[in-house]
Amino acid sequence: MLKIGVILGSTRDTRIGGKAAEWLMALAGQRTDLAFELIDLRDYALPFFNERASNMHAPTQDPEGLRWQKKIAEFDGYVIIAAEYNHGPTASLKNALDYAYVEWLRKPVSFVGYGSVGAARAIEQLRLIAVELQMAPIRSAVHIQGGDFLPIMMGQKTFNDLAHLPPLVTAMLDDLSWWANALKAAREQ
Repeated sequence: MLKIGVILGSTRDTRIGGKAAEWLMALAGQRTDLAFELIDLRDYALPFFNERASNMHAPTQDPEGLRWQKKIAEFDGYVIIAAEYNHGPTASLKNALDYAYVEWLRKPVSFVGYGSVGAARAIEQLRLIAVELQMAPIRSAVHIQGGDFLPIMMGQKTFNDLAHLPPLVTAMLDDLSWWANALKAAREQ
């Protein structure tokens, strides 16, 4: 069974991402074709990237960076849960992406975004970053818009109240499964 890392991309104390991660992991756990593991960036005390170069060109020196790379290397694909701050991804997520390179190579990535426009702008930037890291960002994504996000943030609703989102998760994970299988077969050749 292919392993998918679900990266929780916000470390803020008041983040909603933890609720989004719990909801997504419950849906993902129903699948029989993929195994999922939640990776919380709070569990990695990555300093701001200050290496000589990407680990494609020079070995990483920072022990926490090495621990991050070892964890990321375990997976065949990724789902990134992304908040949108000021029209872009969080600094902690961008920093974590920068701390690895060879571990991301030729692996698919999909996105679950939340914010006023469902993190559409952050996800668009993350797709560009993923391409530069030689990942394969898939088209399907889940965008949790402000009309859904704000009632969750205010405690008026939960993710389970949003019946229109699970079919989007299914479509995204179906695409991710196809790409993860295809790219793993290609990497092994």
